[in-house]
Formats: sequence, structure tokens, C-alpha cells
Amino acid sequence: MTEEVLDLVRPDLRDLVPYAVPHYPGYIKLDANENPYDFAPEVLAEIFRRVGGQTFTRYPDPLAADLRRALADYTGLAPENVLAGNGSDELILTLLLTFGGGGRVVITPPTFSMYGIHAKIAGTVPVTVPRLADFALDIPAVLREMQVPDTRVVIVCSPNNPTGNTVARAEVERLLTETAGLVVLDEAYAEFSGESCGDLVRRYPRLVVLRTFSKAFGLAGLRVGYLLADPAVVNALLKVKQPFNLNAFSQLAAVTVLEHLPVFQKRVAKIVADREELYRRLQNLSGVEVFPSQANFLLFRTPLPAKAVWEGLLQRRILVRDVEGPGLKRCLRVNVGTPAENEAFLSALAEVLTQG
Repeated sequence: MTEEVLDLVRPDLRDLVPYAVPHYPGYIKLDANENPYDFAPEVLAEIFRRVGGQTFTRYPDPLAADLRRALADYTGLAPENVLAGNGSDELILTLLLTFGGGGRVVITPPTFSMYGIHAKIAGTVPVTVPRLADFALDIPAVLREMQVPDTRVVIVCSPNNPTGNTVARAEVERLLTETAGLVVLDEAYAEFSGESCGDLVRRYPRLVVLRTFSKAFGLAGLRVGYLLADPAVVNALLKVKQPFNLNAFSQLAAVTVLEHLPVFQKRVAKIVADREELYRRLQNLSGVEVFPSQANFLLFRTPLPAKAVWEGLLQRRILVRDVEGPGLKRCLRVNVGTPAENEAFLSALAEVLTQG
């Protein structure tokens, strides 16, 4: 009977491995690029003060109008330029379902692995253009692939996960002016870099900028993402997105966060300062190569296999991400934690490397 069921699965999805992350309660968690601090208590209290008797009993606003207006104020655009989603993942999949159309999608690894997975789920063909040795985009190669017939979309992450480097604004504009496809720029970590191309959606109707509340704003558990785009793009996506994709509580929480920006901006500044300190300390560890980052994480290479280092840290109750793969030999990624967490990580890493 199992084989009969599997025969009904789309052939191109049968070998796809489900996304799964083991849960380690009580461990120092520096593996998911999350905000390490507890959610601001004064903002949490305000969120619950606003919860009403019907917040949970009625369907949410399918267009998230209040949140779109608040995001328009935050980004300097119009509500018509904004679409909210159940995390950036849902928006990526919706984009590919709407614009992929069975065509080709250009991805630039090493980068966020879910781009390729969502491309397959959407029935599009992921085409990879590897980054250069310094993790910069190979712009000529990307442009060549974008000229191939039936290439619909290119997805670029800036700051890039897991490498932490940004894409120059001029390079984004080259992709927009020298190609005909949709250019999706994932700016999940933009608050940490202080850079954004969101304003370019006014000039380029084929640009889509993805943003999230999961990182700088600490709402990873509530799954709130959004995109900035030309109204024509937003209207096309509305035809495909799920009707009530973003729940009422998440909408309320995100609006409240945007009304308390100084609280979160202060924390972002602290994380950025701690990132630079962590970068300096990693540089001082013998045999470790750490790469500059504009995000809330650091990519580093060790003299030992990445899996051995990951396991050594796990034994010491510290979680990081093993990202070893093409272009990332012996590499791991660690997100910036609290000062105490960063100290524990550095001490454990030094111990693992010393013991070999």
C-alpha cells in the first residue's frame, strides 16, 4: 500500500527531503539567526492589552490592511506596494507559483537553501550560478543565465545567508536593466546592515524586495514576513496567496512592534556591536578564518571538518549550523547571541579546536 501511495506523489518531489531541525531544549541556540533576547516585556504587555474577545474567534483581515499601512510608513512606500505573509518562506513560494510558470529560476549558492526547495515545490527549474571565491555575485554569469529562454526569476539574498556579505545597489540595478525576468532581493537581515533597495521598487516594476520580522524584531515564532513590490506584482500575488495567510494575533503583534521601533533598534545596535566583537575574537583563534558580515551571524572556517566541530560544540550544549558544502569547505555559521552566550561559544570552540 505504501508504494501505491508513493506512486501518486509528483515524480519530481519523490526525492525531496522534508525540512527538519532537531530540538535540543536547554542548549545555547546559535544556529537559526534568531534574535537572542527575550521579547521586550513592555511591547509584549501592549500586545496582550490589545487582544480582544474576538481576536481568536474571527478570521483575520485577509489583506492585513493595518499592517500594510504601518509597513508603508516604515519603508516610505505606499500600502499598495506591500504584501504581508506567513513568513518570507510563504512569500517565496507564492512568488514562484505566480511567476515561475514551470520556467527557470536562477539561484546563487552558497545561499539560503529554501530557494531551491521552493522552486522545486512550485514546479520550476532551479538553475545555480555559484558565487565567486569571495562570495560576491558572478554578475556576468547571472546575466548570461537570465538571457536563456524561459528564465522567469532570479533570487538574490543581501546580506547573504550564510556568507553575510551584501550585494551592491549598482549590481541590483544591472540585473534589472539588463534582463527581462523578475528580480527577487531577499533582505531578511537588512536592519543589521543598514542597507536596502526597497525604494527601487518605485523605479523598477520587476523588483521584489523580501523582508521579515523574524530577525531584528524577534517575531520568528509568529511567522511574519512581507514584500515590497510594484502594485501590479502585488495584485498578481493576491490571486495566488492563501485567503487568510497571516493570523490575527501575528498581524496585531507586528503592528505593535512597528509602533515601538526604538526598543528594537537599540537591540539591533547591540547585536551589531557584539557581532564585531565576536568577529574580532574569532580572528584571534588559531586556525580559524572568519568572514566579514553585515548580518546578525558570522561564517567561519576551521582547520577541522565542520561536522567534527559541530558535534564537539553539541557535546558542550551549544548549537551552531554546519554549512559545509560547495564553496564552504570546513565552514560553520554562528548567529550572534547574548554576551554570555558568545563567551560560552568562544570558550567551547577553543576547547574543541585544541582537542582536535
